[in-house]
Amino acid sequence: MTLVELLILLLIAGAVGILGQMVSGFYLGGLLISILVGFFGALIGMQLANALNLPEVLVITVGDTAFPIVWSIIGAAIFALFAGLLLPRRPPPVV
Repeated sequence: MTLVELLILLLIAGAVGILGQMVSGFYLGGLLISILVGFFGALIGMQLANALNLPEVLVITVGDTAFPIVWSIIGAAIFALFAGLLLPRRPPPVV
């Protein structure tokens, strides 16, 4: 994996993490937290899809790495929901 591929995966994970936080209604933090939420969401979402024998819907392939977008957003929303219920509430950023 090259540096460019890694940066692209980080951007995709950040976008998925932000979308997952928006779906769940809990704001956990900034860009680095959103990237972590996106990666954990990908893990949770793929485990959920495999357990229920569901197909991968929208997959973005970067280099040799496949990143399932739909299941990652669902997994990120689940992760953000549970983390948001356990952590103290933070206000969303003011734009």
